[in-house]
Amino acid sequence: MRTYRANRGPFQEAVHYTDGDIERIVLEELGAVKLLPTEPEPIRIERFVEKRFGVAVEAVEMKDGVLGFSEFGPKGVRAVYVAKSLDEDETVAGQRRLRSTIAHEAGHCLLHAHLFLVSGTLPLFADISDPNAPKVLCRDLGSDSGAIRPYNGEWWEFQANMAMGQLLMPAPLVRKAAIPYLEAAGNLGVVLLPEESLGISARALAEVFDVNPVVARLRLEKLYKVERSGQMML
Repeated sequence: MRTYRANRGPFQEAVHYTDGDIERIVLEELGAVKLLPTEPEPIRIERFVEKRFGVAVEAVEMKDGVLGFSEFGPKGVRAVYVAKSLDEDETVAGQRRLRSTIAHEAGHCLLHAHLFLVSGTLPLFADISDPNAPKVLCRDLGSDSGAIRPYNGEWWEFQANMAMGQLLMPAPLVRKAAIPYLEAAGNLGVVLLPEESLGISARALAEVFDVNPVVARLRLEKLYKVERSGQMML
């Protein structure tokens, strides 16, 4: 991890995390609160927020297009909120979207809470709750994942989504769950995920980890080379 002066966005400082940084942080944090299973299964993400940050996820009314937000104070995370409409959606897809939103907010809390302690940091999007409380809103841009969205230079959102994927689908557990769908390539121990197996494996892992298939697909594409039309691609 390294920091540098931000030239855009809400923070005085920007922070750069590699994929390895975020994976290490997520695995250490899940392990520290004893919420990292030994075998593939859904991560208790709401319980993680409670144990790690000492706050309960609260459902409140929010403006259209806002899924959740976290508030920060002098001691770090002060509250994590999700949209009441999202919390009340009892469909499988809706509840998985809720899990993604909570994990996205947990990503902000893990990776960005310290940035709010930098002198001069301004409140973010001060349109909900206490207008003087620094917060980050998770906005809905129509994705069925509940948290994955296009970026416009918003490095903090990109990083929160990276953490979201790793929190809901930790790499060691994904690697175990994906074994039946992989194929060996050559004699060097390289494994590939055939393109024709990508959809099947994403749906299967979505059931294992209780996430929407798009989240599982993106995690698989992140962790494995996918063989497409005879070519190997990341």
